[in-house]
Amino acid sequence: MLSESIKNSISLEEIYKAQQSIKGVVHATPLVFMKNFSEYYNANIYFKREDLQVVRSYKIRGAYNKIQGLSDNELKNGIVCASAGNHAQGVAFACKKLKVHGTVFMPVTTPPQKIQQVTMFGGSFVDIKLIGDSFDDSQKAASEFCKLHNSTFVHPFDDLDVIAGQGTIGLEILNDIDTQIDYLYMPVGGGGLASGVGSVFKTLSPTTKLIGVEPKGAPSLTTSLEKGENTTLSEIEKFVDGAAVKRMGELTFEFCKGLLNGTDTICEGLICETILKVYNENALVVEPAGALSIAALEKQKEQIKGKTVVCIVSGGNNDITRMEEMKERALLYQGLKHYFIIRFPQRAGALKEFVVDVLGPNDDIAYFEYTKKNNRDKGPAVVGIELKSKSDFKPLMERMEQKGFLSEYLNENQQLFQFLV
Repeated sequence: MLSESIKNSISLEEIYKAQQSIKGVVHATPLVFMKNFSEYYNANIYFKREDLQVVRSYKIRGAYNKIQGLSDNELKNGIVCASAGNHAQGVAFACKKLKVHGTVFMPVTTPPQKIQQVTMFGGSFVDIKLIGDSFDDSQKAASEFCKLHNSTFVHPFDDLDVIAGQGTIGLEILNDIDTQIDYLYMPVGGGGLASGVGSVFKTLSPTTKLIGVEPKGAPSLTTSLEKGENTTLSEIEKFVDGAAVKRMGELTFEFCKGLLNGTDTICEGLICETILKVYNENALVVEPAGALSIAALEKQKEQIKGKTVVCIVSGGNNDITRMEEMKERALLYQGLKHYFIIRFPQRAGALKEFVVDVLGPNDDIAYFEYTKKNNRDKGPAVVGIELKSKSDFKPLMERMEQKGFLSEYLNENQQLFQFLV
């Protein structure tokens, strides 16, 4: 049970103290006016560029503030953390800087780029253990390791010193802008960022509407708010690895419940579309969690018209090898890529007929694989078709049905889709 003194927010005093403790180590990242986004949404849009942090995410703030404040007794058996990647990099950087030994537990599903970065930042001061399929699995293993070795656990979000460190972002935002902020969009995974920054704004800018943004596949905060208690999700979509947790913190849930004015959940396809947009238009490399706050603009474009809006871009640790998957997810979300099981009629020239008479002039076959390795001429095939316009889909379906080619539309059959594509 939380005491009343820490139930609703963390004090400004603690956040100012954290700001001094990380000074000279953590960058004060820029607040950048985004001209193209501002014109598109008819609003004044600013990005808080935590992707430009030394470890390319905000997580170093909380990690360094926590570790530098530990006593010699707490450090003597080393520190331990669990992370989907970004907290691990912050911890690794702090360990090397402070000459402290750390053991970092990460999910097996962590992108290789993030694992390499942890190794680079921590060097000989950090050991990496890849355990489990999610952050929650790694956290359980890390807790068991701590008990066995009497080490100190540095939590990625459910810790007052960590929350205070993340809150320094709020101080920087308000220091760098001379106009009232109407909306502040913050990504939410475990809730440490929203708890810290939200505490600053509720005191220094109480009229700003604070919106927590989650991936649709891991809505731990939204679900918990609906149920009225911190809730563990049975399953999560791990694509937005920096914000995919089954259960947010106990402290952070209480903070977010009292601080936030609203939440929004964003489809992973829209997140991917946003990643590609900021890369193509602004040459920014943002990771899925870092794109959450930007993607929320599209969903809330009517309410932000004429307003001043800040999006916290929480990180830029994006693995280049994931870009093809991101493009695929974006096209599926936009309705420009569709998968079918095509059963070709058992007659000569059926494949040619499909290409000539069924496909439209702007339709492109992007994927083709027979489902049977033998008897291919008569067997069904999985076919992926990329369209130039969403409006081309209905005519394509009508031609398939008229010609007798359509067997199964896979986009609406997720179980079969994941098995075959």
